[in-house]
Amino acid sequence: MHAGHPSGAYYLAGYAIECGLKAVIAGQTQQHEFPDKQRALDSFVHDLEKLSRTSKLDGLLDAAARINPGLRQNWDRVIGWSESSRYEIFDEAAAQDMLDAVGEERNGVLPWIMQYW
Repeated sequence: MHAGHPSGAYYLAGYAIECGLKAVIAGQTQQHEFPDKQRALDSFVHDLEKLSRTSKLDGLLDAAARINPGLRQNWDRVIGWSESSRYEIFDEAAAQDMLDAVGEERNGVLPWIMQYW
């Protein structure tokens, strides 16, 4: 965002969450495993809520969010992202809000996801 591209920063921050959830899914797949077809199809999406279910983190996220309302607030911000966000215009405030929701050390969604890689 420091380069003056808040829309790009917003989009890439959300994309980091998508990649994080897909990394969890990949980590749950055993080498030489022939994966369940529906689970594989459910992994080839850009829907963060669906990916959280496919990664089996949705229940863990709900439990963690009950203890940590800041995580819940950040997750609620992050799920507003979609692949089509790359075609939208975001100002610096919206981009910073997304960056904070994704990367905050204590309540950020990505640091929370990373513990399950």
